[in-house]
Formats: sequence, structure tokens, C-alpha cells
Amino acid sequence: MCERKLSVCIIVKNEEENLKKCLLALLAFPFEIVVVDTGSADRTVEVAKRYTEQVYDFAWCDDFAAAKNFAIQKASNDLVLVLDSDEYIEPMSEKELNAFLCLTAKNPGKVGRIKRKNFFSEHGERRESVEWINRIFSKSDFHYEGCIHEQVKALDHRPYETYLTGIMITHSGYDLTPEQKKAKAGRNITLLQKELEMLLREEEHSDAKTAREETGGERQKQLPYLYYQLGKSFFMMEDYEEACKYFDQGLGFDLDPRAEYVSDMVESYGYALLNSGKQTQALAFEGIYDAFSYSADFLFLMGLIYMKNAKFEEAIQEFLRAAEKKEAKTVGTNSYLAWYNIGVIYECLDYKGEALAYYRKCGDYAKAKSRYEILAKK
Repeated sequence: MCERKLSVCIIVKNEEENLKKCLLALLAFPFEIVVVDTGSADRTVEVAKRYTEQVYDFAWCDDFAAAKNFAIQKASNDLVLVLDSDEYIEPMSEKELNAFLCLTAKNPGKVGRIKRKNFFSEHGERRESVEWINRIFSKSDFHYEGCIHEQVKALDHRPYETYLTGIMITHSGYDLTPEQKKAKAGRNITLLQKELEMLLREEEHSDAKTAREETGGERQKQLPYLYYQLGKSFFMMEDYEEACKYFDQGLGFDLDPRAEYVSDMVESYGYALLNSGKQTQALAFEGIYDAFSYSADFLFLMGLIYMKNAKFEEAIQEFLRAAEKKEAKTVGTNSYLAWYNIGVIYECLDYKGEALAYYRKCGDYAKAKSRYEILAKK
């Protein structure tokens, strides 16, 4: 048995319903729970005190990293797992828990990644996406940086390695009403633009020597990430024109196409172009095809781009390639969503047999079942 102990750190504000669900899930684990409130006006603090004695207040200063670092320092254990109040840890057996704790002990100086399932609504449909995020680390080696969309950084500024853990969580933070999305995005945009302006001022006042030393360094990594997050925030507000501007700026840097945020920026840019009626401009993505074709989500996007441009043969090929991939970030892009779009194309081209065959492949997907029933009666 591994004797290693872990503290779960959570910052909150007006999250009494989400926090209750989050803490109830944690009760099944032998983890210390630290909750830091940043100014709630509801019953959040009262709820937190039902589940842990480690409840603290933090004066909000428009800086998520500062609040999380405060929570981390309040933890009794060196090993910490940072969660949001709208994230709920999934059950683990005693054997799985022990294996997880042993794994953390075998990876000193590294950051553990947890698997997060996001649920959200899109075009009236329930959707699910999956991602791996950096959340488990030693507080003596790491902390957070960035006032919003904060990231784990080594205290000595060194690059660090990561490893995959057995921790899985579900996340409801993207499952919001249009009004909630716009409010959240508006708050994020204010903080992100403030951080971007500060960084650009630092760039402007750096002398030539400093600028040369930092080219390709930490500052050069921060700028495209901020442009990406601003693009995502405007995308959430459904201001696709503005989102495109920020994605375009972010992709103007020399970036690693295998970096998760880079591939997501590319895909989000593609959808922003399609949503703003710029499907012809989106064909320029053919120029980056080789760099991103490893991703089922990118291949699916290319299928949509071709479909919107009435390039139906090319669209079918991309959807088929997406369906060949074993994994996808958005559930269905490598299976039923790709097959459904192929069915739609064949139906539009009046190939009834082929359309029915692909609708049938979609299983219980409601839109495909509906189209199958309508088409079968014709």
C-alpha cells in the first residue's frame, strides 16, 4: 500500500449547488479538502463547512492564479490536486486509488494529468468532449501563473514532464444557458485583455538584448495562448468575427501543431469561419492539412469545410478518415457524427441506398434515426 497523502484544493464564489455535488463525490476518498472562498454572497461557505474544516477567505483581486496559489499553500500535504467546484471526481476502487497514489510517488518532479469529460449543448444537442489537463503536482515544485486560464508552472521556471493518472472527472462548467455563457465570456475577456495589455507593454519596454533573449521564451509562449483564450471567449459569446481576429493573431506565431491548445485553436478558428459565413476562406486550411491530420477532430472539421463548399466527394473522404481514428476529443466526430454527415450528403445527392446505410451506422443517434425513418418511407 502507498502511504502518500494528497490534498484537494478548490477555489469558489457563489457555487453552493455545484460545490455540494463536488464535495459529496470527494467524501469517498481519503483526501484532505481545502476550500477557498473568494467573496460568495450565497451559502457557499456554509456548504463547504459541512464537508471540511479547511475553509478560508481570499480577497478577490482579479487573479485566479493568486487565489489557487493561496489555496495550495493552505494544504497540509505537499501533493495537491486542484479542482473547480463544477468538476466531480468519478469513483475509484481501493486498488485503483492505491495504484494512483503509487504512480504519483514514482513520478517526482512531474505534473500529473487527469482526464476530464466536458458536457455541453450545441445546436440543441447534448455533446461530450474529452481532454487531459495538468492538475496534480507537488506544491514545493510548482504553482499557478496567469490571472485567468492559469497554467501550472515550475517554481524554478524549468520545463517539466507530465504523466497520465487514473483520476477521471466530469465537468459541467460548459453546460450553460446563452445568458450564462455571455456573462462568463464577458468576465473572461475583461481579465484576458488586461493581461494581454500588460504583456504587450512589457514587450514594448524591453530593451533589444532582453527581447533577443526572450524570443521563443516564456513571453513568446504567453502571447499566442492569450490570443487563443480571447478567441475562445468571443466564440462563446457567438461573436465569430472577433473570434477569428484573435485566432488569426495567435496562429501567426511559430507553434507546435501537436500542442493541445494549438490544435484546439485551429479547430475553433475553422468553426468560427464557418459560423461567420466564411466557408471559402476556410478552404485555406488545406495548407495546414499535413500538420493537423493526425486529429480526428481536424479531419471532421475538414469534412464540414468541404461540405459547406459543395465539395461533396472530398467531404466524404474526410469524414471517412475521421471515422478511422480510434480517439477524438469530441465524442462522435470519429463515428456517428461523421457517418451522419455522409448520410446527409448522399441523401442530398439522391443516393437513397447509401444514405440509408450510413444513417443506420449511426445507431441510436436521434437525428440519424429521424432521417432514416423519413427517407425509408419515400
